[in-house]
Amino acid sequence: MSADDVVLDITGDVATVTLNRPDVRNALAVDTARELTDRFETIADSDARCVVVEGAGPAFCAGGDIGAMIEGVAEDQPPADRAELVVSAINAAVESVYDCRLPVVAKIDGPTFGAGAGLALACDLQLASPEAKIGFGFRQVGLAIDSGVSYSLPRVVGPNKAKELVFTGELLDADAARELGIFTRLFEEGSFEEGVENLVTTIAEGPTVALTQAKRLLDRGSEGTFEQALDREATAQGLAFTTDDHEEGATAFMEQRDPEFEGR
Repeated sequence: MSADDVVLDITGDVATVTLNRPDVRNALAVDTARELTDRFETIADSDARCVVVEGAGPAFCAGGDIGAMIEGVAEDQPPADRAELVVSAINAAVESVYDCRLPVVAKIDGPTFGAGAGLALACDLQLASPEAKIGFGFRQVGLAIDSGVSYSLPRVVGPNKAKELVFTGELLDADAARELGIFTRLFEEGSFEEGVENLVTTIAEGPTVALTQAKRLLDRGSEGTFEQALDREATAQGLAFTTDDHEEGATAFMEQRDPEFEGR
């Protein structure tokens, strides 16, 4: 594997992270997962205002690299060591995506399985083409679940449906995933690229500080009491009120024009 297994391109306000192992459907080997973590560390120090995660070729991400796992068995690595190495690397990568302060969009133009599905759910939005599919079939390789699936999937589909999807390993097509809310938006044939670009542009041109605060508020929305949520919101608004974007937004509202936010 090379340093190009995960490619980062920052153009204007948008950072695009591409899983670049199409020959293995962008499976997450240990080194690939570590590269993904590194790319998000770079984004944290950049001027990007929105992040897109995509897969090269016809798949988004096939999950953990089963071929690499088999090599570990062949090399007689103790199971506990293999598990710790693989799971810790993938979990760290998924956590770096979930913890990114910026809005993160999963651009899903093909199948995604297992840890790849967990990676997609760690993003804030899941935008799908008609060719997209998603499954949580860890069972097919005799494994439990990881990559945050136990946290993210029940919050989207409810605990019982999450158990059904995990217990059966059912592969959902784009329509079924959209109906369950796993895919937040499904674009029609021929409109995927343009639709994703338009939505990402809308997010990237937004009031970045306000959106990053809103992201964290929504992520913590189920924590604690209603009063605690109000307190968190008040703190976030106190910060947003000090930004140039708030001043521009208020001015544009009074002047009855579209605001031109600069992300600060």
